[in-house]
Amino acid sequence: MEDSMSASVVDAPKRRRLGSRIAPAAFLLPFLIPFLLIFIGPIGYAVVQSLQKVERVAGLFGTPTTVWAGFAQYQRALSDSDFVASIMRVLLFGVIQVPVMMGIALLVALLLDTQSARLKRFHRLAVFAPYGIPGVVAALMWGFLYDPRLSPIVSGLEAVGLHPDFLGTDHILWSIANVVTWTYAGYNMIIIYAALQALPSDILEAASIDGARPLRLAFHIKVPLIAPALVLTAVFSIIGTLQLFTEPEVLKTITTTITSTYTPTMASYSAASANDYSYAAALSVLIAGVSFVLSFGFLRFTTRWNGTS
Repeated sequence: MEDSMSASVVDAPKRRRLGSRIAPAAFLLPFLIPFLLIFIGPIGYAVVQSLQKVERVAGLFGTPTTVWAGFAQYQRALSDSDFVASIMRVLLFGVIQVPVMMGIALLVALLLDTQSARLKRFHRLAVFAPYGIPGVVAALMWGFLYDPRLSPIVSGLEAVGLHPDFLGTDHILWSIANVVTWTYAGYNMIIIYAALQALPSDILEAASIDGARPLRLAFHIKVPLIAPALVLTAVFSIIGTLQLFTEPEVLKTITTTITSTYTPTMASYSAASANDYSYAAALSVLIAGVSFVLSFGFLRFTTRWNGTS
């Protein structure tokens, strides 16, 4: 009897340690199972499919057979001048559009955070409202404003001697950038404004007492303190740049300057529409890889910059 009691006493810590290990896993299962099935599973399937190709046994009209191709699809993608051009195009797009959009979002958030700002709720809603409009509807609306046959803006500019070609080869990329900036500046502004509202009031009061004027208070006190929010919105914007699809896909219906491979995601969609699923999977994996490299590189850069500043 005493031996069994002593054994149970000895085993009690082991059971508690085992329970402490099982309990977190049990709480995580409702998240892990959908995460593996909905997120990790499709990624793994896309990677496997990108390493395959379809061959026909008896010529063009033979039975299609899926065979292992290794990195042939990736080699094909990297040697495709249209796909490489689409990557370079969105990189140029991001280098200019993302800083402009972030600057607008930051400036509006700082203005709304000042004590002298009036009708803050109205202005927050007004700036954020474009984000609530579906991307297809926004692209159609701006397409109407860009079309020289329909646009009152183009007609007004032509009346004063200007002849803008918003849908031309030289301007279409920046016309798309305007749509994206109009849509997402308000979304980023809300994140930045929420970070500004969470700043400790005693720090701001101390800076004001020390003589910091509103401009200095904004850019030398507030902006450094909300750096994590700025980095977060910038990373989201970088990832979204490489996933640019809706706006050019809609505008493609009203202009010939946008091809089916104008952006990387459009190229992948075009390949999938042509039933070239292995090549589309390879393009998707490459897009994901470039997104990861750019976003992770930006995070490393900002971390080192904050550490040295």
